[in-house]
Amino acid sequence: MTEDTPQGFSRRNFIKGVIAAGAVASSSAYLFRTATVHGQPSAAGAVERLITLTVNGQDRRIDVMPQETLAMTLRYKLGLTGTKIGCDRAECGACTVLIDDVPHYSCSFLTHRARGKKIVTIEGLADAATGKLSPVQQGVVDEQGFQCAFCMPGFVMAATGYLKANKNPTRQELAHGVSGNLCRCQDYDKILTALMRGAELMRG
Repeated sequence: MTEDTPQGFSRRNFIKGVIAAGAVASSSAYLFRTATVHGQPSAAGAVERLITLTVNGQDRRIDVMPQETLAMTLRYKLGLTGTKIGCDRAECGACTVLIDDVPHYSCSFLTHRARGKKIVTIEGLADAATGKLSPVQQGVVDEQGFQCAFCMPGFVMAATGYLKANKNPTRQELAHGVSGNLCRCQDYDKILTALMRGAELMRG
């Protein structure tokens, strides 16, 4: 950044501006698209683009391309950047979200498939009214279970989903439950300690 850079300008604000401009352009394209020609309906097989998603307890109306993944929609259209895109090929688990309480890789889940389902991201785990962290989130904080933390949202979501089915797992069982997630820092022992602490807090 040089001395000539306008005050208040930052990389984050620039990215937000680009995302906002893209959203406006996308919305405009949707409003003025040729869905009908001289009163005729759109072609057979056409996919509705303006859909409603239920994300973190809120209904969000959004313009979505037919081939768009849920990870892209969450990050770049809804601004929920806690969902990370790591490999973008369903191998690392950084993009894990809960869909109807089941962990899914959002980078390989088409947004259109999520209609009518309950989507929860890392931003939706804490209590909206008080800001109190979920048990798994608090466990990670208590045990400092991270290094770079890029993978942590995925681990937290995977563990949260697993603990809904098994509230009192052994360390080995929990390791198996989140085995679809990878840590680039390879600090698995510390992560598991944090997740086990989260399981303990969840049991009260």
